[in-house]
Amino acid sequence: MDSSKLFQGIVIAVILVSALLIGVKTHNLSENTIAILTLLDFCVTIFFVIEITIRFLAYPDKKQFFRSGWNIFDTVIVIGSLIPVGGSGVLLARLLRVFRVLRLVSMVPELRLLINALLKAIPRMGYIALLMFVIFYIYAAMGSMFFHQINEVLWGNVSISMLTLFRVATFEDWTDVMYETMEIYPLSWIYYLSFIFLTAFVFLNMMVGTVLEVMSQEHENYRAEQHGETGDGGEPASRAQIEKLEIELAEIKRLLLNK
Repeated sequence: MDSSKLFQGIVIAVILVSALLIGVKTHNLSENTIAILTLLDFCVTIFFVIEITIRFLAYPDKKQFFRSGWNIFDTVIVIGSLIPVGGSGVLLARLLRVFRVLRLVSMVPELRLLINALLKAIPRMGYIALLMFVIFYIYAAMGSMFFHQINEVLWGNVSISMLTLFRVATFEDWTDVMYETMEIYPLSWIYYLSFIFLTAFVFLNMMVGTVLEVMSQEHENYRAEQHGETGDGGEPASRAQIEKLEIELAEIKRLLLNK
């Protein structure tokens, strides 16, 4: 039942209903409506408890259930949903109910694939982020040295200069900053354009390329797993598949000899 498409579809539908309940509660509602929503929220919580119990019982080896990070995440969210919305734990209870929407990720394989790829890409992106920080720091130091007399608010020190460069990198009215310094230093446009070229184009594309590479590997591993293949060589993953191929080849050979 845990692996059935119908069961997964029902769970996804309930998660979406839970998300809608969270959104509806942010509006000004009558007491009767609030009472109905509270009852529905209670029903959703009970459903999640039953659902996680079924998934746990479906595992022959119960320890195997907790070896999956997604199962641990779902269990924590479901247990947290049992906290009553009231008293000193009202904020924690509301936050955990908001996080129930994230269970949609654990239920949809494609979303799990995206999250796993993103997590695996973080270490690689860390080196790119470190290099970006070095570039930011160098340009911030240069900007503070040259432009601090023009505008102390934007270029007063290295820290403020880095915030200004972040504004430039996100294209938030960056031309106003550039035109202000160009009144004193006409060639300062080279400073801004070179910085934007490095950060917004080169490093951003490196980030995207890293994520795409990891996602491609994850998709290939997922495809190999779905087809019963190994992720590295594409060989059959089980002896049963090899024996099946040998039987088919023997049958073809027998037919050819009979002719």
